[in-house]
Amino acid sequence: MVHLEKVNGGNIWDIVALSVFWSQKKFVADNKTSIIEAYAAISSGGSVFTFGIYNDETPVGFVMIGYGTDEYWESPPKIAQNNYNIWRFMIDKRFQHKGYGKAAMQLALDFIRTYPCGKAEKCWLSYEPENTAAEKLYSSFGFVPNGEKDGDEIIAVLNL
Repeated sequence: MVHLEKVNGGNIWDIVALSVFWSQKKFVADNKTSIIEAYAAISSGGSVFTFGIYNDETPVGFVMIGYGTDEYWESPPKIAQNNYNIWRFMIDKRFQHKGYGKAAMQLALDFIRTYPCGKAEKCWLSYEPENTAAEKLYSSFGFVPNGEKDGDEIIAVLNL
């Protein structure tokens, strides 16, 4: 059964070892970088949750969820203020196209809807314009581009 487990001292190296196909590396940071960024955001007053995506006992992916902004985020998109975001989302290359991404996205949204940092109206994420697989997955959950960009990435928003 697919479930989320907080990244911790017992599973961090299993999560860091997960990776995407070479052709996908331009779309998502590696998990080591993501976990470092999560720590930096938390130490700067931000709210971040890191989870391993598991199928039973096997780690198959990683998701990082944020809320709001922190004091060092230069020029955050307007949507970031007081809203949740799916900051990182990846399924390991060995486990893609098996339904884990769809199941994990639902679990991530279920977690967000517990409002661990307080009530919010929206959840947002961003993706590279060339990442059509991500766009298809995100739009299947109701994420819609809002016209903003995060660097070169398209921002898509879901009403909670």
